[in-house]
Amino acid sequence: MIKKILIVLGALLAVLIIGGGIFYTNIYHSTEARIQKKYVVVPQELTLTSDSAELAYGDRLLTAKGCRDCHGMDLGGQVFIDDPALAFLVGRNLTKGKGGLPQDYAVSDWVLALKHGIRRDGKPLLFMPSHEYALLSAQDMSAIISYASSLPPVDRTFPEQKVGPMGRVLTAFDKLPLLPAEMIDHTRSLVKEVKAEVSVAFGQYLSSACQGCHRANMKGGDPVAPGFPNVADISATGNVGRWTEEQFINTLRTGKTPEGKILKPNEMPWNMTAAYTDTELKALFVYLNSI
Repeated sequence: MIKKILIVLGALLAVLIIGGGIFYTNIYHSTEARIQKKYVVVPQELTLTSDSAELAYGDRLLTAKGCRDCHGMDLGGQVFIDDPALAFLVGRNLTKGKGGLPQDYAVSDWVLALKHGIRRDGKPLLFMPSHEYALLSAQDMSAIISYASSLPPVDRTFPEQKVGPMGRVLTAFDKLPLLPAEMIDHTRSLVKEVKAEVSVAFGQYLSSACQGCHRANMKGGDPVAPGFPNVADISATGNVGRWTEEQFINTLRTGKTPEGKILKPNEMPWNMTAAYTDTELKALFVYLNSI
């Protein structure tokens, strides 16, 4: 009897192993095809200026839009995910030092990365939140490119990025935004500029930086990646709807909520929103409370 049971269990185990292998093989090939896909787009032309006001604005936007969270304070790059099961992902060196961008990296290449989420060879960038940057105005994108292009070279190299088995499975089931290029309307043109004022329209424009975690409806939901907490509802039906404007601004500048909770910067990047102006935070507050 025991021998027969062991034979049956062994057969079941073999079926599971073979089935699992076939399942993962299909997952691997399907995700690899998406990673290797080449997009053909014509980048929108942008005119850059390098005056001090433009550079200062671009410097602030790099913080406010979260660029430094992934690419480092000096934009020389840094590792931001190092988990063999999930992925090894790097915010690459954006300077023209060793390990950074090629010397002939042009404005059109920046536009491909920021607006379309693709490299100059047409392949998609991994985990680059271009679906958010694609909603920037031409004025803001130009300022970001102007400042980033003016930085001194930093010599910093990294190993090749890799996507682990869990990362591929999550990508296959759209539980990990590994390929933002798939989420972008590549035919959409950037609006010239958005008026900075305390209004729902300006707040909605700013909220594009929040969508990656809080979703387009700002209602939050499941964790953005394994190991992260559930994402909070920041619409009028969440805590924001119960906070005053002053409490909202203080929370996004200090990382401490009115309830006394300390927000972790790697989960809620308040060090990014701390760079927002009063007008920007007030507009964001008005917009979130309109939902």
